[in-house]
Amino acid sequence: MLDLDALRRRYVEVAGAQPEGLWFAPGRVNLIGEHTDYNDGFVLPFALDRKAVIAAGRRDDAVLRLVSLELDEDVTVPLDALAPGQEGWAAYLAGVAWALREAGHDVGGATLVLTSDVPLGAGLSSSAAIECATVAALCDLYGLQIAPIDRAKLARVAENAYVGAPTGLLDQAASTLCEKDTGLFLDCRTLETEQVPLPLEAQGLEILVLDTKTPHSHVDGEYGARRATCEAAAKLLGVPALRDVTDLADALAKLDDETMRKRVRHVVTEDERVLKALEVARSGDLAALAPLLDASHASMRDDYEITVPTVDLAVEQAVRSGALGARMTGGGFGGCIIALCRAGEGERIGGEITQAFDEAGHGTPEWFTVVPAPGAGRLA
Repeated sequence: MLDLDALRRRYVEVAGAQPEGLWFAPGRVNLIGEHTDYNDGFVLPFALDRKAVIAAGRRDDAVLRLVSLELDEDVTVPLDALAPGQEGWAAYLAGVAWALREAGHDVGGATLVLTSDVPLGAGLSSSAAIECATVAALCDLYGLQIAPIDRAKLARVAENAYVGAPTGLLDQAASTLCEKDTGLFLDCRTLETEQVPLPLEAQGLEILVLDTKTPHSHVDGEYGARRATCEAAAKLLGVPALRDVTDLADALAKLDDETMRKRVRHVVTEDERVLKALEVARSGDLAALAPLLDASHASMRDDYEITVPTVDLAVEQAVRSGALGARMTGGGFGGCIIALCRAGEGERIGGEITQAFDEAGHGTPEWFTVVPAPGAGRLA
């Protein structure tokens, strides 16, 4: 639980006055649709009830003062010194101010004090939550009328161009656009969206999120390498993006490189699974999502090769312990799994995964059950 009183007190210590407001943005769980976003495909995330919150106020000295409550760190950056390549947590906030200014928006100095309970490095988009909360704060502080999808795009610019992580739009769109008790179906090419009801509790279901505590980073080479392979494959196949592959067998026959074939197979079949999941959600029988989750994980493990032993063990044990279906969620190489469970079963299943980790000599994971939550906005 975030301590918003402590956040306000820290702001007063830093700025000598009360903040002009508090703004938030949530982390997200991707129900299904991994590494499809930058291939112009489809995704189906929902927002978590864990979030980043920023206490903010304007300054008149053309400076950003950025403070992290949890890290107890304080960074000052002059607006005219903002430039891509900055490292560390503060880059995600500074990058948003840079992206807004680069887009021609009149953004001045600000004091931004951050707190967050979105786990870091777990595949739950802690970075997007920080970015989107910053966008919300700066837009309100400086009276910027920017549509929600365009706010998500600006947050992505901050992550791509300023921080240097080659992510797609999924994370920022989910953190900005999601609504309570729904998933967000997003066509990453057209940016058309559909709010899809996810009445988990009414159907006697819950989603367990388990953090394997295996940190990952999108800035490292593995994520970028897969994106580059997909783009190269699309070029060889003569299509704008892998989303446009309509005959998978024909496409695979045209590719000589086995690694490239694997990457293409994952993206094409994952897009198909997202569309099937959308049909399932529309039908109202959410338990039928289970085999799609299982198939998605197998594809990420065998074709996209982005899982790691702790993640695979967590998924396997979740199913052995009675989860209806389970998969890794997020960019890969660590982070979290999700498991679709009968209501009240998540706690037991999380405990049994922990026991399996202990027996295998891994560290202790953390877990919680989640409820689809609303996207970014103002708290106070």
